[in-house]
Amino acid sequence: MGGRVNRRTAPMSNAPSGSQPRDLPRAPRPAASPARTLHMIGNAHLDPVWLWPWQEGYQEARATFWSAIHRMEEYPDFVFTCDQVVLLSWVEESDPELFARIQERVAEGRWVMTGGWWVEPDCNMPSGESFVRQGLYGQRYLKEKFGVTASVGMNVDPFGHNAMLPAILRGQGMDSYCFLRPGPHESELPGTMFWWEAPDGSRVLAYRIPFEYCSPPGEVAGQTEKALGQLDRSLGDLMIFYGVGNHGGGPTRANIESIHRYDRMGTFGELTMSSPRRYFDEMAKRLGEQGLAELPVWRDDLQHHAAGCYSAHSGIKAWQRRAQAAVLSAERWAAVAGHDARADLERAWKQVLFNQFHDVLPGSAIEPAYDDARDQLGEAVAISKRVIARAHNVIARDISVPEESGTQPVVVFNPHPWPVTTRVEMQYGLAPNGVHVVDADGADVPCQRTQSVATTDDRGRGATVFQAELPALGYRLYRLRQGPGAHPAGTLLASGSHLENDVLRLELDPVTGWLSSLVDKRTGVDLLAGASGPHTQVCEDPTDTWGHRVVSYDWPGEEMATTAVVLREHGPLRARLRVEREWGRSTMAEEFILGAGADDAVEVRVELDWRERAHLMKLRFPVGLESPVATYEIPFAHLNRPIDGAEEPAQSWVDLSGAVRGARAGLAVVNNAKHGYDVSPPSPGRSHSIGITAVRSPVHSWHDPRLLDPDGYYSFQDQGTQRFSYLLVPHGGDWRAAGLTRRAALLGSPVRAMLESFHDGPLPSARGYLDDGSGQVMVTAVKLHEDAPRDLVVRAVESTGHPAVATLNIPMAGIRLVADFGPSEIRTFRIPLDDPLSAMETDLVELGVRKGAFTVEAW
Repeated sequence: MGGRVNRRTAPMSNAPSGSQPRDLPRAPRPAASPARTLHMIGNAHLDPVWLWPWQEGYQEARATFWSAIHRMEEYPDFVFTCDQVVLLSWVEESDPELFARIQERVAEGRWVMTGGWWVEPDCNMPSGESFVRQGLYGQRYLKEKFGVTASVGMNVDPFGHNAMLPAILRGQGMDSYCFLRPGPHESELPGTMFWWEAPDGSRVLAYRIPFEYCSPPGEVAGQTEKALGQLDRSLGDLMIFYGVGNHGGGPTRANIESIHRYDRMGTFGELTMSSPRRYFDEMAKRLGEQGLAELPVWRDDLQHHAAGCYSAHSGIKAWQRRAQAAVLSAERWAAVAGHDARADLERAWKQVLFNQFHDVLPGSAIEPAYDDARDQLGEAVAISKRVIARAHNVIARDISVPEESGTQPVVVFNPHPWPVTTRVEMQYGLAPNGVHVVDADGADVPCQRTQSVATTDDRGRGATVFQAELPALGYRLYRLRQGPGAHPAGTLLASGSHLENDVLRLELDPVTGWLSSLVDKRTGVDLLAGASGPHTQVCEDPTDTWGHRVVSYDWPGEEMATTAVVLREHGPLRARLRVEREWGRSTMAEEFILGAGADDAVEVRVELDWRERAHLMKLRFPVGLESPVATYEIPFAHLNRPIDGAEEPAQSWVDLSGAVRGARAGLAVVNNAKHGYDVSPPSPGRSHSIGITAVRSPVHSWHDPRLLDPDGYYSFQDQGTQRFSYLLVPHGGDWRAAGLTRRAALLGSPVRAMLESFHDGPLPSARGYLDDGSGQVMVTAVKLHEDAPRDLVVRAVESTGHPAVATLNIPMAGIRLVADFGPSEIRTFRIPLDDPLSAMETDLVELGVRKGAFTVEAW
């Protein structure tokens, strides 16, 4: 006779598998559990653009943030860490209900804002001012919408980080920084957590995220184990990031419940839902002042990863440089003219900042993404041009321009806060016999005829180039008079292989198409004496778009063959030699331009028609220097780097300084569109040289280890014509005396000439509005304050790495400001135009007051 089986349920064990009911209470961990706390950082890395267009990222931001809100409703201890402010702005405009829920969670403290920047940008190629604006617009948005700002910087996915970021982060109210790359296999960083110190001495507490910033959607054990394998265990408590990422998603139920399970099991120690802010605060408390002081200090950039990104997609690099220069110029002229263009400029800046994202500017996104980038950056440039044109016309209408029959007034505007002498190319009409140029007093100005951009039967159309001497951030009036001018021949000499003025003499080899001699008459040094090696270096490049695992692109290659050398232009103001080359289906023309008199740099204009697939070309600049030192410009500063051929990021210039036969000498190369450089040591048949990666043509968005299908059809980057310019700047061995950063600014942002009419006005024929003195301290921004259109903001940086006293003459505010600057120090001044003597120092987001010493006196 059968009976009922009595089934009893034993207590639930903590195990990686099996039925694990939700919401079990936290239990005492086993005594054998490691004595540490793992701060589990729930995040949802979302690339707004990458293998998808930005419109897809726009929708995914909404889906990801709703998921985070729902997880908060389900798990009362869940904390979500959020960066990239653009994603919040998208949600605000597309889903007000979700945005309101986020505001509630921020107020509760469970939705934590980090990063404080508009996007996670590439952290090498944008200008210093761009990094400032990432925080300016990001932090101010957080303050306005949520009443908080980020105190922890976070760039988890970019491929390297420039050495001035600690100074910028500190100026934006952030004291710590989370990043992933370079990984342990790519660098010699001192550990998981360390002090990162900028050239100006600013420090942030940096934390290298172990293994990955995102995780699979299941349990977190694998993520945690791999992270622990990379961490510096001596720290004790650690951060581990989790959550589905790249295309968004965020922490899942399985993620969160496995954290609870492994916390009960004690497998890894205590696991707690946390945030970077909480982690840094608790570590500071546990270590104390002495323990923090004993952490290692890193005084350099954080490199290297994906070296091919410094040169992939030439277009985005050039568009970005152009747009950054345009918006900075527009800010300055709006401030000078007193126009409140803040809304327009904010829209322009946000397009620029968005396209500095670390899969757009590095060239690693899908091909259609660059149609959007071109259009968005074009919008930024168009906005800037409208702001500039309005300001220039408002200023020009008030200039006194007496009528003079048969002349055409021209006003030339200098956007740079220092005096500039430069050549201006000007198109004109109604002058069949040509023109010559005079200043406002009628004195002849050096000029010469040049080729017009118009090719028509209109004999009145033409073009001239003339030399303009312009006040700092100001203008000067000139006139075009009909008929040729009586200019002496001067001392500028030119032939089919030779250019020479009072300062420089260069000889060109008609066979190689490159310089065989470059003599600086000031020192008597020939920088190319004993130099050898090619100028062009074409090689096959089978690397992926990112250039993963590439150390150097200084590979053996073939030279482009010289096909023509032509003396295109020779007059009293400038001479121009044109060199044409070809290789395969590609052609390149370089035009060497030397001005008359004391012009101390050779301008080279390049037109490259590239038709090669999976190839690259270096432009190489061999020099005959002994024991040289290599210096690279980085945002707001410079770094010395080894001469080892490594592919390195830089801003606009690289310098090589040493000696020639015992005499100090150096050569700098300044350019307006490229970011990938090397400085290479001698090798058989080659001397020391600077290299610029002029073009790479990998497949769009090809990421190894995926192999290309031999039968597949692919689109290759950089097919077609591109134009850029560079300067060769010889000097006496100290790059600081050559004004390289100012030269780069002028090359990237030329002066503007506009035709004007006759009229009376209260303004003189020339005027400057702000002058930084052309010394060590360089003004980088002149703008209206974000909150007060009657307040002027002026930012300046020490540019040589040595202390300085700067005098900023600001006639537009009626004051002179004198301030001490430490090496590479950034200082920002707020000047109320209604009470300029009450000027103060502000932070980089224009929200606080800094207590720096300076003096102000009436102009």
